Amino acid sequence: MDLNFDLYMNDVVKQARNEIENAGYEQLTTPEEVDSVFKQDGTTLVMINSVCGCAGGIARPAAEHALHYDKMPDRLVSVFAGQDKEATQQARDYFGGYAPSSPSFALMKDGKITEMIERHQIEGHDIMDVITQIQNLFEKYCEER
Repeated sequence: MDLNFDLYMNDVVKQARNEIENAGYEQLTTPEEVDSVFKQDGTTLVMINSVCGCAGGIARPAAEHALHYDKMPDRLVSVFAGQDKEATQQARDYFGGYAPSSPSFALMKDGKITEMIERHQIEGHDIMDVITQIQNLFEKYCEER
């Protein structure tokens, strides 16, 4: 690979990580971290992050702005597809019935997947549509804060 491309991609990954952390999501980078969080009681929103354009242009901004809502999950976490491969695979093992999809969002409740917003529901949609989809999950499964 070209050294300039590798440096560029490192910057893109760093920016993508920073954006989701700054929005309030904890990054899970190992399978053990995934298991520890996913096995907890309560609700967890999982953002499956990615370096693709729809992640940066739609999914990450929606992940941040959806948090301005009365009902919220107990935890906000993220795994990074293509970067933290083992953690992402471990998370996907919990998403039975859903094909691998990134970017995407999964809402877990008491260690089980409730629903998922898949890439096809993000890519080509506007940010407000994705925010509404996320908040609909909050409305359906989460408690008022």
